[in-house]
Amino acid sequence: MSDRNPEMLRGTVELLILTALSRGPHHGFGIARWLEATSDDELRLEEGSLYPALHRMERRGWLEAEWGTSENNRQVKLYRLTPRGRARFRSETEGWAAFAAAIGKVLQAAAVG
Repeated sequence: MSDRNPEMLRGTVELLILTALSRGPHHGFGIARWLEATSDDELRLEEGSLYPALHRMERRGWLEAEWGTSENNRQVKLYRLTPRGRARFRSETEGWAAFAAAIGKVLQAAAVG
């Protein structure tokens, strides 16, 4: 996680993983790299946060995993969203969009006043 916002990211780890996997199956390291690249290195998920979250989400039925081969020809566990995970992704996305809009209104009001 970024040094600038580790507290904010704690509540978003599952949403970030769901977002990464909404684009298609991926292994843990690939999820972490995609988040870093997409956020210009602002969002970093360390192994100690990423893998427990993946296992927790798998137990909840949001993800399923199977062994496959990475782009580097290594054995990796590939995660993909289940239908339940896709529904959770939609729900979480809607909730975070509303929350972000509310925070934006508060910040904008503070800047004006």
